[in-house]
Amino acid sequence: MFDSVGSVAMRSALDALSLRQRVIADNIANAQTPGFLAGRVSFEDELAAAVERGDGSVRGTVERSLEPTRPDGNNVNLDTETLSNVDTNLRYQLAIRSVDGSFSAIRTAMRTS
Repeated sequence: MFDSVGSVAMRSALDALSLRQRVIADNIANAQTPGFLAGRVSFEDELAAAVERGDGSVRGTVERSLEPTRPDGNNVNLDTETLSNVDTNLRYQLAIRSVDGSFSAIRTAMRTS
């Protein structure tokens, strides 16, 4: 089960993964927009540091990618976005299952008391 730091950290992770999903969708939607630079969401290192401090609360940050651009100034790579989307969805599902498992344990404990 999660302690208070763990539950705050899990909520922060879910929020950041959700943000990452929205940024990936925005990247894909703008794949043909001249001059558009893909967004990237990072939070994992900050989250690990926050948990070490006993905090667990972080926000995902969106930064524009500095990867090379095409002649039209756009740097969205659909292969990269597709893989990132699959990875993010799997991480989100794993986090949700972890939270669900914790709540299931609490429900079970409440029923047997």
